[in-house]
Amino acid sequence: MIEQELQTEVKRRRTFAIISHPDAGKTTLTEKLLLFGGAIRLAGEVKGRKVGKFATSDWMEIEKQRGISVTSSVMQFDYQGYRINILDTPGHQDFSEDTYRTLVAADSAVMILDAAKGVEAQTIKLFKVCRMRNIPIFTFINKMDRYGKEPLELLEELEEVLGIRSCPMNWPIGMGDEFSGIYDRQYNRIERYAVGEKPEREFLTLGAEGIENESLKGQLAPGQWEKLYEDVMLLDIAGDPFDREKILKGELTPVYFGSAINKFGVQTFLESFVELALPPSPRHSTVGDVPVDHPFSGFIFKIQANMNPAHRDRIAFLRVCSGKFERGMNVDQVRTGKKLRLSQPQQFLAQDRNIVEEAWPGDIIGLHDPGVFQIGDTLGLNCDFQFDRLPQFSPEHFARVFNMNTSKYKQFQKGVEQLVEEGTIQVFKTVGRAAEEMILGVVGELQFEVFSFRLQAEYGAQIRLERLPYQLARWIKSDQPIQPEKLSSLSSITTRDQQGNYVVLCESDYDLHWLEEQNPDLIFAESSF
Repeated sequence: MIEQELQTEVKRRRTFAIISHPDAGKTTLTEKLLLFGGAIRLAGEVKGRKVGKFATSDWMEIEKQRGISVTSSVMQFDYQGYRINILDTPGHQDFSEDTYRTLVAADSAVMILDAAKGVEAQTIKLFKVCRMRNIPIFTFINKMDRYGKEPLELLEELEEVLGIRSCPMNWPIGMGDEFSGIYDRQYNRIERYAVGEKPEREFLTLGAEGIENESLKGQLAPGQWEKLYEDVMLLDIAGDPFDREKILKGELTPVYFGSAINKFGVQTFLESFVELALPPSPRHSTVGDVPVDHPFSGFIFKIQANMNPAHRDRIAFLRVCSGKFERGMNVDQVRTGKKLRLSQPQQFLAQDRNIVEEAWPGDIIGLHDPGVFQIGDTLGLNCDFQFDRLPQFSPEHFARVFNMNTSKYKQFQKGVEQLVEEGTIQVFKTVGRAAEEMILGVVGELQFEVFSFRLQAEYGAQIRLERLPYQLARWIKSDQPIQPEKLSSLSSITTRDQQGNYVVLCESDYDLHWLEEQNPDLIFAESSF
């Protein structure tokens, strides 16, 4: 019975991450998906901030003030029999490390493009991460209610800039003020676009005549039918045909058009996505692929402190990879070899949470963390393997940190410790100096601002940052004892990370090359793994 229930639950799971360049409409699309799934009744649009409405996925105070997403959030809802887990990621490039880790927990990705801007810099970076994992990528081209690039030009960008072929599942009719709807190539119908709230979508079924249907010609604006006919004929002749196998391998991206702010095209995309996307599949580990019907196992991909500031709590986010999870079960923490009882598992709608009694592969659950979890931890029943370790980015910006209020030293230490464990920042401590100094390392400059804000808002500690000229960090690896005094120069400094590993910080690639030449027996690695 449990085996049959497991297979049923796995088949109806869809777990995906949403990626995009900032301002492409990621948070807005997420809100509309939640709206159609019945998880919320009113979308908290980003533009509604002046009247106190905030996007559901943007729960952190600094996100509400700045109008950007700076941390990943998790949302779950049901739609037409499917259980959907959305991992909403930061769009800003300064938080790409958080996005990277989140993508490891997803089975597929939804990539949002702004129709006017096409493929942008951050989109390229995040797309490369998806390609490294060979996960299916679904593309939603947003803001068709505004004037932008020609749809065919956008498809060319996907191929030329990202190197992926595309198969449009629908096609826009006009854009901007002339946007009239989309032609659904799969179901041979027109979905009409209308501004304003409408309870039901309005379709025009075209029948055997397809887009040559005479009634269609009379209902479109002058020139629109001719443009639609030419584009669709070109796609049919020269475009890539629909191939689900290539989609699931990440070799072909299905493309959808719409306007998330006006809810148009979102439900159509959602219906197609749940049919095409992969359910949870086996995960690679130190003993090979772990099938979904293996006894319970999962891994921690994110730790978040103070989701409920009133209780100063810490939540570890776990992706269930196999088996059935049940509240109160005792599991192995492979890294430490200890047994842990998971008594208060939670599921989320951003910061809102509910106790969950059971979960299945693909689900994301939150575990109360008294300080025992680390990002990348594997948990499981009688578990003797570990899932692949999560990637870590080398910092590109560094600063000394000073506690401005000695009476808040404990709060300062606790805040730094917890934010490091979240993966928000990396901390290095100098070696071989009279007084040990604390140096912060981040991937993006904005992370410093978030770190300072959260230390004061959540821990009551005020700090001062002194920027340093270093631009890269390299972990030192060797079979022989390391002599740190040989690694410091006028343009580099030797430190230890949180785990005690030696790390050299350099001002430039030139300085790194010089150190490599002087120390040929050492390995200068971009991560601690």
